[in-house]
Amino acid sequence: MRTRVKQLFVNKDFYQEQEVEIKGWVRTNRAQAQFGFLNINDGSYLENLQVVYDNKISNFEEISKYRVGVSVHIRGIIKLTPNLKQPLELHATFVKLLGDCPEDYPIQPKRHTREFLREVAHLRPRTNLFSAVFRIRSVAAMAIHTYFQERGYVYVHTPLITCADCEGSDQMFKITTLDLNQLPYDQNKVDFSKDLFGKQAFITGSGQLQGETYAMAFSDIYTFGPTFRTENSNTKIHANEFWMIEPEMAFCDLEELMDIEEEMLKFVIQYVVDHCPLEIDFCDQFVAKGLKNKIQNLLNSKFTRITHHDVVDILKNAKVKWEFLPSYEDDIAKEHEKYITDYFNGPVFITNWPKDIKAYYMKLNADGKTVAAVDLVVPEAGELMGGSQREENLEKLLARMEELHINKEEIDWYLDTRRYGGCVHSGFGMGFERLIMYLTGIENIRDVIPFPRTPKNCEY
Repeated sequence: MRTRVKQLFVNKDFYQEQEVEIKGWVRTNRAQAQFGFLNINDGSYLENLQVVYDNKISNFEEISKYRVGVSVHIRGIIKLTPNLKQPLELHATFVKLLGDCPEDYPIQPKRHTREFLREVAHLRPRTNLFSAVFRIRSVAAMAIHTYFQERGYVYVHTPLITCADCEGSDQMFKITTLDLNQLPYDQNKVDFSKDLFGKQAFITGSGQLQGETYAMAFSDIYTFGPTFRTENSNTKIHANEFWMIEPEMAFCDLEELMDIEEEMLKFVIQYVVDHCPLEIDFCDQFVAKGLKNKIQNLLNSKFTRITHHDVVDILKNAKVKWEFLPSYEDDIAKEHEKYITDYFNGPVFITNWPKDIKAYYMKLNADGKTVAAVDLVVPEAGELMGGSQREENLEKLLARMEELHINKEEIDWYLDTRRYGGCVHSGFGMGFERLIMYLTGIENIRDVIPFPRTPKNCEY
């Protein structure tokens, strides 16, 4: 029976002097006259298993010529090596080639640039860096589900195909089954009544609107899945396909929302720290020096809460020459986020944003100028979450929709959440890739998504 490499490292005392069988890929092969060393990785563990083979094996000469990247089947005895660099090694009695690999295999045992590895995204999980990054991604996803499931939230699968315009149709991918070379027109406009759904459809930019309807039945729900934006941006933090976590909570105001955001973020980060110690150590050593301290500081922090107006006061009084001047009516820039997190020496919730730069569904504050919205900015990463208390008053919501020219007929079903037993409710969104960038120290979103979709890049 095959034993995973992780089992051998985690339970090394149990396997001492036992015969085991492993299967994996050769990372390195150091062959000498009478014996040699294979470094084997089977994907179950960040560390490689050292396999010692000697000329007592009948196919010794063949093994000594195995190239990097070949897959192998090995049987042998586990020996503990407490005085050596590795805690154990496998002394092989049987080695068989399962799949050969040519000399031009791109992933050789040397440092590769991340730009090069993006060109071979289907092979980059075989490197130590991406083995660590995508294992952290996997565990972080489990942490998110664990947090919400343990607290009674219902996981809702909101649709990827939608006719509901949440983020603005100009930011959403349009889909159609119509022949683009022979489009049907009605008064110089495409007649979408001839399309599959009988009207124009999009790929979702958010599951929030559908999520709110389920929160009105289950109280606490969350969505976690892919979302899509057409933004033609080539920055390090934007992608056209990414994953979002979007909880919606009934009977929850803005203050309670911030409590949940802080608790969830700390839970997920602690979960990853506890379950991925090797990967976090690797990223701390080879990706971002000081990563572990940054993470621990966040876990120990009490998040500051401050209004957008007061943030702008601080920025205006700062003796700094800003590239973008702070304004009470506008968003804050990256340089402002960094200053504010440094000023408070930790994460900061910025609340009560100008209504004119926020979405129609956010609750209008008593001043008539701001909405009960909140962004969380964290040291060295900037904005990590964004949320709001939703406008529960139907008349005020309709007025805001009218003001922003939102088509009420298309989302009349959404308005039923206010008509039929509406209540105070809130929700937030967190970009999953932003979280992984924070946890790994990786600076480019293209390196935390298995197959990134960015402008002019849709490979694989």
